[in-house]
Amino acid sequence: MKDKTTMLYVDDEPLNLMLFEANFKRNYNVITAESGYEGLEKLRSNREIEVVISDMKMPGMDGIEFITEARRDYPKIIYFILTGYDITHEIADALNNKLIRKYFRKPFNMKEIDGSIQEAMI
Repeated sequence: MKDKTTMLYVDDEPLNLMLFEANFKRNYNVITAESGYEGLEKLRSNREIEVVISDMKMPGMDGIEFITEARRDYPKIIYFILTGYDITHEIADALNNKLIRKYFRKPFNMKEIDGSIQEAMI
């Protein structure tokens, strides 16, 4: 049997990190980071990460900036954005340019996220 997929969830809100991990830890190895900068560090130290989900609006480095940076060194990882807002032109551009696979709305829907990850891993 295959080990659990390892995912990195990046969000500047500690409560969101806790809720995400609590909801997904049964099916995934969840690593969390409180900023894009910390997310880059987690990628460097956890080579088993296959999926990244990042909040869009974060101080210092937003989700698209983080994913753009991460993708340079880790192009085989599957990237997603999670946002509490409607789609922005930055997110639309990221989708069109295949920077991200999909974007999700907050509050997150576990089945939608899990289904999208499973589909992307095929």
